[in-house]
Parts: sequence; structure tokens; C-alpha cells
Amino acid sequence: GIRLSSSEGVFFLKLNFDHEKEILIRESQGLNLLRQSTFLKVPEVYGFGRIEDYNYLLTEFIPSGRKAPNYWENLGIGLAHLHLTQKEHFGLDQDNFIASLHQRNLQTDNWLDFFIEQRLEPLLGKAYFDRLIPLDFLKRFQEIYPKLQGLFPEEAPSLVHGDLWSGNVIIHDDGQPCLIDPAVYFGHREMDLAFSRLFGGFDSQFYEAYESVLPLEEGFEYRMGVYNLYPLLVHLNLFGSAYLPGIEKIVNRFQ
Repeated sequence: GIRLSSSEGVFFLKLNFDHEKEILIRESQGLNLLRQSTFLKVPEVYGFGRIEDYNYLLTEFIPSGRKAPNYWENLGIGLAHLHLTQKEHFGLDQDNFIASLHQRNLQTDNWLDFFIEQRLEPLLGKAYFDRLIPLDFLKRFQEIYPKLQGLFPEEAPSLVHGDLWSGNVIIHDDGQPCLIDPAVYFGHREMDLAFSRLFGGFDSQFYEAYESVLPLEEGFEYRMGVYNLYPLLVHLNLFGSAYLPGIEKIVNRFQ
């Protein structure tokens, strides 16, 4: 991305190649959906389009600062409020992307079906066809599906950020958190919380504040690994086999 200064103000310009134009359109829609649904800062979208061989997304520039004392508390409460935006069906009215990978969002009533058919299976299949995993591991992975029955708490579909790791929460110059780079859909709210734990970087105050608004059902620590099969498959497909041992460890637990 590029910081742009003009007589109209300071902006952030994101560019990508022509064949990826859908990515920026879906990102702009995701940012707008987040802005409508949380008091947390989210960059305003000013426009998107095409310049020669590039697609662009023009947003508000977020000046960076240092964390305010209530930074983590506000992030936790803000995420809980986001998750209180709920709908009848899991999914979204259109597909989108997580990083550069296509993310299916066909709407369904059942979280486990959605999670298996639209999160795990597409990326598992891609990893197999790209020779990142052998056939015997693909079969072992699929054998855990029946064991996931009844694992997830039954809750209404919540609006989730979808790619919630510390790199996608930046510090505004007022010291407060700002959400960027979403991969939104209506899913199980525990997906965001599990992903936030995958690579570390979130303070315990964040989780305490979140649970003061929306407590988690018992057993989240156990479920967390299953949720994180999705971001680990994302990383396997994007960055290669270094992420396979983490996936194998979770799969082995359910064999």
C-alpha cells in the first residue's frame, strides 16, 4: 500500500494486478460491513477502480500511535459488539477472500456443515492438488469430521472479522485499535477468538473484556484447535509445508 498526500487530505492506496480485481472489491465491502457493526475504528472506503494494469482501493489513512491504557479492553468489548451483529444463516450473500485465497460463503443453517464444506474441504482439496499433502493424510483429515458432531456450542451466526491476528489490528494515533484486512462472513464467533490465539499477540485483558460482554461456553480451549484448522490450511496453501505439522497435531488428537 501507498500513503498519498494531497490538498484533499491523506489517503491509503492499495494496488493489485488486474486478474485479482475481485479481492479489492470484496475487501471494500468487508470494511463497510465492519464500519456499520462496531464502534471500533475501521478505515473508511473512498473508492475502488482501475488504473492501467492495476486495480486500486482508496481508503482513509490511519496514522499510527501508541496503545492507550484501555486499548485491549476496548478491543475486547468492540469485538463482542461486532459478534452481537447476528443473522439467521451462516455465510454471506457473496463469496470473498482470505488473503488471496477464495473463501466460499454459501448460506446454510448448520455451522458444522458450513465449517466442513466451505472452510476445510476447499482448502484441503487445494492443498492436495498442489501436492502439499499426500492422499493418505487427506483421508485421515476427513476421518475426523464425524467426531466433530456436537462439538460446537449452538449459537446464532455472528458477524466475524474472519482474519483476526495481531497484524490486522493496528494502533490509531488516539491509542485505540483499528481493524483492517477483514475476511468477513456470518460464522461462529469462536472462530475470531481462536484465530487471535494462533500466533499470539493479544493481551489477556482483551479476552477478559470480551467475556465480560459475551462469555464463552466451557471447553473453548479444546475446540480452539479445530477452529484453527482453517487458518492453518490458509497458511499451508499460501506459504507451504512448514504449517503442516500444526495441522497434523490437531488431526491426530481426534483420530
